[in-house]
Amino acid sequence: MIIDCHGHYTTSPKALQDYRDRQIAGLEHTAHVPARHSLRVSDDEIRDSVEGAQLKLQRARGTDLTIFSPRASGMAHHIGDATTSEHWSEACNDMVYRVTTLYPENFVGVCQLPQSPGVDPRNCIAELRRSVTELGFIGCNLNPDPSGGYWTDPPLTDRWWYPLYEVMAELDVPAMVHVSNSCNPCFHYTGAHYINGDTTAFMQFLTSDLFKDFPTLKFIIPHGGGAVPYHWGRYRGLAQDMKRPPLDELLLNNVYFDTCVYHQAGIDLLTKVIPVKNILFASEMVGAVRGIDPETGHYFDDTKRYIDQVPWLSAADKKQIFEDNIRHVFPRLALRA
Repeated sequence: MIIDCHGHYTTSPKALQDYRDRQIAGLEHTAHVPARHSLRVSDDEIRDSVEGAQLKLQRARGTDLTIFSPRASGMAHHIGDATTSEHWSEACNDMVYRVTTLYPENFVGVCQLPQSPGVDPRNCIAELRRSVTELGFIGCNLNPDPSGGYWTDPPLTDRWWYPLYEVMAELDVPAMVHVSNSCNPCFHYTGAHYINGDTTAFMQFLTSDLFKDFPTLKFIIPHGGGAVPYHWGRYRGLAQDMKRPPLDELLLNNVYFDTCVYHQAGIDLLTKVIPVKNILFASEMVGAVRGIDPETGHYFDDTKRYIDQVPWLSAADKKQIFEDNIRHVFPRLALRA
């Protein structure tokens, strides 16, 4: 089985964005605030939104199951207040849930959390519990920077986050560390802010003892780990200079990297540097990079092809990347059977 651990509902029906637009308009004009459950989308609209996109690409590229979450850039936690984020997260998670009920063999859900800058992460717990226990979701996306590029909240390793981590550990669900849109003009959201977020989270983990406090907690750092694999020697050296344990001992029982890297040389590097047990197959297809690479004639985000072509990966290694590691990181996936 080939499981894609990083998919977003980037093709959701227009009605969802219309709801969001009304919600944002209501921040200044209270008469325009949409009713909390006013969103109406038919099953046929949902089918139309994935049949010609994610589902079509699954079939064409030979993947079986996508771990599916709301559109990352659309989370936009910097907009409005905690109530705004709560209602928006519920709406987005419910839409993903609808996809998983219509196509249970093709999609399984991961939730968006109702984060807001400066708001206690405890505020996310109710939606995490609802998504896992009622909607059958198997993980969450955690934004380390709800401010949208200004990094106003404490590091992910600060005790400020611990109440949320306690519930993640209780429910046995991982988090993908995933920023959202950038409102800082210095940082393009997918080209800079995403990669900055990935790299920053790894360094925060390196400098902390978070996993002594939460030994079962698991995080996925997407987009191939940002700059981390390319600068693995730098991070090993920094850990050594800081008198930290070796990285494999310090982090690699809890931190994993996905394969959303859009060229062969990048995947080659990732698989040479990062142990196979810490690599999860992913494509983020219909996401940040949607075009065809003129050098290969294939879509940039057809990442299965890159894994298939790595000569030093054995069949067993590829099975680990495509399936076994993902089942380890997402133990609730087994409950779907």
